[in-house]
Amino acid sequence: MDLKKLSSLLANNDIVLAIGLVIIVCMMVIPLPAPLLDALLTINISLAVVILLVCLYTKEPLDYSSFPTVLLIATLFRLGLNVSSTRLILLHGEAGNVIQSFGEFVVGGNYVVGAVIFVILVLINFMVITGGATRVAEVSARFTLDKMPGKQLSIDADLNAGLINEDQAKERRRKLERETDFYGTMDGASKFVKGDAMAGIIITIVNIVGGLIIGMVQLNMPFQTALNTFTILTVGDGLVSQIPALLISTATGLIVSRATGKDESLSEDIKTEMFSDPKILGVVAGLLGFMGLVPGMPTVPFLGIGLLTGYFAYKKSQETKLSKQMNEAEQKEEDARKKLGKRDKKATKESIMELLTVDTIEIEVGYRIVPLLNIELGGDLLERIAQIRRQTALDLGIVLPSIRVRDNLQLAPNTYQIKLKGVPLETGEVYSDRYLAMSAGETRETLVLNGIHSIEPAFGLPALWIEEKDKDVAELAGYTVVSASAVISTHLTEVIKRNAAEILSRADVQQLLENLKKEVSEEYVADVMKDISVAEVQMVMQNLLKEGVAVRDLRTILETMSLYSKTSKNLDFLTEHVRQALARNICSQNLSDTGELLAITLAPDIESTIAKGVSPDGQSLTLDPDFTRRLLDRLNVELEKAITQTGNQPIVLCSSPIRLAFRRLIERTYPQISIMSYNEITQNVKAKSVGLVKI
Repeated sequence: MDLKKLSSLLANNDIVLAIGLVIIVCMMVIPLPAPLLDALLTINISLAVVILLVCLYTKEPLDYSSFPTVLLIATLFRLGLNVSSTRLILLHGEAGNVIQSFGEFVVGGNYVVGAVIFVILVLINFMVITGGATRVAEVSARFTLDKMPGKQLSIDADLNAGLINEDQAKERRRKLERETDFYGTMDGASKFVKGDAMAGIIITIVNIVGGLIIGMVQLNMPFQTALNTFTILTVGDGLVSQIPALLISTATGLIVSRATGKDESLSEDIKTEMFSDPKILGVVAGLLGFMGLVPGMPTVPFLGIGLLTGYFAYKKSQETKLSKQMNEAEQKEEDARKKLGKRDKKATKESIMELLTVDTIEIEVGYRIVPLLNIELGGDLLERIAQIRRQTALDLGIVLPSIRVRDNLQLAPNTYQIKLKGVPLETGEVYSDRYLAMSAGETRETLVLNGIHSIEPAFGLPALWIEEKDKDVAELAGYTVVSASAVISTHLTEVIKRNAAEILSRADVQQLLENLKKEVSEEYVADVMKDISVAEVQMVMQNLLKEGVAVRDLRTILETMSLYSKTSKNLDFLTEHVRQALARNICSQNLSDTGELLAITLAPDIESTIAKGVSPDGQSLTLDPDFTRRLLDRLNVELEKAITQTGNQPIVLCSSPIRLAFRRLIERTYPQISIMSYNEITQNVKAKSVGLVKI
């Protein structure tokens, strides 16, 4: 075989590993010459050192996931060498230079000393290191398996909450499986080390007894000569085997006891956690110095090591002071930058970035409205806005973001505008030193009020801005009189109600879910969010808010979505079922002054025509234009008649399959009308028909 073929063969790791395992097994059967045994023993010691160093520099156990398999192969290799060396010792009374050197040089040729050292090494390996590593592996495996369900739920919760994507969730699950497999495998692999230590003791005893029998019976050696020859070789063989075994046992203890808290090696962790505090080093130095001065104690070692420790404590103290001074200098420099930035804020990069920030809701006011923002001047607009946020949470179930109010010199002095995500939405005009008087329908016609004619911005009613001295007179005459702050806050409230669906962001939904975790439990939220995403919850809540349905009952929304998402993920389908689950709330929102649900119903032929026009997926509605025009005309007539007769705005009641399609048909013309299905009327609500739409 030429060099290229040999190089290609060695490059294939699978083939090399298979050949190596076969050779290890063959070592137990085929006799090995002494020079080859010397080379293999050297390789065994080198392999043990490599394994120990790899475990020492491993940052977390999973970085060395092949360690249990390597441990098995190394143990098998060492036992194969034991068998081969035993064969040479008993057959020829020799075992190569490595074993001979360990038997003569390491223990000074004294088999008694060698036996004692061998026993000590075996006890250290078997009782201390191997026993501790085995126990740590067992506990780690048990605790890892116990924590596995909780970790899986945590991954599912993060995925449902949108904190991680599907690929990241798969990677975390894969890592969790690898961690569980690793500690479970280490629990069993640690038994290899324990069994190897026991095997070393038994093999040594067998070699000594067998060597004495062979030497005295077969080779006719005197007892002392046989004991000296075979004991030294056996002890040397035991030392050559136990030293690598001790190294690998230590490596096993390192890998199973390694805490995975930091992305640093073990040496860095020890340096940071044990030798970074100069106070501790100083106390140790003082204690050693004191012991060195005690009569009868060895002065030189205690004082020498105490002085060395004190030197390290002094150096570490200087480093700490220098680091503190540098941090203080950096802080002063940062404070100076901030002060300089305040002087020229418009020129800084940070201020420019602030200009790019878009507030969800913003109110800009002209300069004559600014006094309404000043509490010292009696302005209560900011307090009213805070009340709006609280009331919106109660009425709609959403938490409004902070509403910024700022002056704008480009606006007319008495004008304000409400912006939604940076875009002007609605505008109004108020007078901070006047009151707005609106007719309630039953006022004294003979009363003449002097003021500025205007239109109430929230509902479009005719009104009059009057002076404060005319306020009491107007109220006695039956007018509804409100302040300028009340006009702006009422207008803002209506804008929020009409645009609540657009205001609700995914971050707001996430915040509501986090609050629910605190109220109920994280396990509950993780369970109901198992089959749905935060985005789907947001869109269903937006669909509800578009029709003025409060989403405060978040638990009912999540439970209903979780139940019906197993049938279909269609958002319209889920929204309709959530509406039916919230039927009690929807009915209470639409009750009249008499406590009844005033409803206008659709004729059966109209419902049938609409049902035929709905597409199979429910996303579109196809109707004859003439039919649609006549339907809207008749609906308008019935609405006006019902409002005139009852003084309340009725709802439109129809069957469940066409509710959403009919809503989308009329929402541009009648956005304020509630469309309910028969399935959304609860048993304790009395519904009264006040009109029938017929064509």
